[in-house]
Amino acid sequence: MNHFAAAVSVALLCVTLPNTVLAQDYPGRPIRLISPNAAGSSNDVLGRILAQKLGDALGQQIVVENRAGAGGAIGMEAAKTAAPDGYTLLAAATAPMSIVPNLRSNLPYDPLKDYAFISTFAITPNALVVNPGLPINSTRELIDYVKARGAQVNMASAGQGSQSHLSGELLLQMAGMQSLHVPYKGGGPSVVAVMTNESQWTVTPAPAVMSFLKQNRLRLIAHSLPERSALFPGIPTISETVPGYTFSGWAGLLAPISTPRPIRDKLRATIISVAATQGFADLIAAQGAVVRTSTPEEFRSMVASELDAMARTIKSANIKIE
Repeated sequence: MNHFAAAVSVALLCVTLPNTVLAQDYPGRPIRLISPNAAGSSNDVLGRILAQKLGDALGQQIVVENRAGAGGAIGMEAAKTAAPDGYTLLAAATAPMSIVPNLRSNLPYDPLKDYAFISTFAITPNALVVNPGLPINSTRELIDYVKARGAQVNMASAGQGSQSHLSGELLLQMAGMQSLHVPYKGGGPSVVAVMTNESQWTVTPAPAVMSFLKQNRLRLIAHSLPERSALFPGIPTISETVPGYTFSGWAGLLAPISTPRPIRDKLRATIISVAATQGFADLIAAQGAVVRTSTPEEFRSMVASELDAMARTIKSANIKIE
């Protein structure tokens, strides 16, 4: 080997070795996981489940830091501007990644350009629920009931532009029906409104209604996953009646955009290992969600597709945030 070739080999080794050592030594101290959601919310709980199990597998504590506000923008910006060293991660979810960017201008982050995608770890289906006192036991019966009564039937949501609002509007559009949209101040009040028959139905994230379903205070007639699920035994999908309907939330792990690839690869490999355990699946199922991992490319493509789909739904329904 001549001197030039030897020098090149040494240079390449010097570039490669630090990355290899970096991945082997990571993590060497506790990790911060930013949650852009309020403490105790369904997405926050899912993030804390991941933090506990992922931290155990990595041998380091993962500390959850809630940075809620501005539709998740505060937490998203905090993660975007953090040092890209693997010691700040982001528990991302549907709203700040694909809904809020379509409703608000001048956001301090770009969901596709400012983060390194690692993997999803859970899908949170939406539950189509009705007041149990109504003669509605299926999606078809709901459609017929609403079409016969129109604006006399209230569709509850967690607020203008919320996930429950958009999932409900999408169903209205695809089923060709009209119902009076009643926005409430949060998911809790909107669900209570359906239980008391102040509103008659809603399509809401499943974690918000799991306990009420067990108490028979709501009737679950369908869900938004593309196929039937053991999470809802015997319950059909909305798409079985309204072909093509699918609108579920998700939870995933992101990092600042320049986080080294070896660290991201190690995190993803560990998530996949953790996600394959029954204990993790049981904890996720208890929150009304199902385990789902992905490649970084699949994750990013999903968000890009959702951004386009949300833009169409919002435009069609003329949804605006004041």
